[in-house]
Amino acid sequence: MSRSEELRNNGVVKYGVSSTEPPQEELATGERSTRNRIARSVLDHGPSTAADLAKRLGLTQAAVRRHLDSLVAENVVEPREQRVYGTRTRGRPAKVFALTDCGRDAFDQSYDKLAADALHWISQAAGGGEKGEAAVAAFARARFAAQAGAYREVVEAAAPEGRTEALARALSADGYAATARNAPVGEQLCQHHCPVAHVAEQYPQLCEAETEFFSELLGTHVQRLATIAHGDGVCTTFIPRSSSTAQSTQTANSASSASTAGRNPA
Repeated sequence: MSRSEELRNNGVVKYGVSSTEPPQEELATGERSTRNRIARSVLDHGPSTAADLAKRLGLTQAAVRRHLDSLVAENVVEPREQRVYGTRTRGRPAKVFALTDCGRDAFDQSYDKLAADALHWISQAAGGGEKGEAAVAAFARARFAAQAGAYREVVEAAAPEGRTEALARALSADGYAATARNAPVGEQLCQHHCPVAHVAEQYPQLCEAETEFFSELLGTHVQRLATIAHGDGVCTTFIPRSSSTAQSTQTANSASSASTAGRNPA
């Protein structure tokens, strides 16, 4: 059984274990299971430091670093310099670990070639060139339109200020490991996993259609900042704070201020 099959089916990956070595099942399984948990955590949360992983998984940083060394040697994760937004503090930025293409392949991208071949056929059947690109784009939009009902129901059920978070939860349920976080004058929707990343490398129309889909669902212009297909660690979409959301937040803050007016600070 291949490494990717083991990771998808059993939650355990064999990392460089020779068939001629004596069996040490309990130890080996524990080691592989921990490395699996680390790889899965990087998949779900995006590029992470050893300290992040240790805190998230309840391990020591020394143990995490030891497993990361093994994962790097197996080309499952790779070290990168952490991106720093805003003012850079003193010292070198912490090193983060991100999944490699090989690491992503091990999860659930076994149908990449079939999908790429299908899109290639669509493109060629339409005549190739610009007509082919337009046909692929039309397919991508139709694909998202078919999913729109369930997503729209989830998003519209949420309050305006909670719609990005609601969308993130819906995406996570479909395997995108998505999170929402505040950003200056808006929010960021982060997808830490993309089941079609390799196909989107060849057909960026998939990413473009997804961005249009988010804009339609949220009722505002959105901006794609990064994509896994382009080599970034996370697909990141910026959602500006709409006037209704800002007004809701301002109203909530005003109500909170009014409720505490006249009280002595604790």
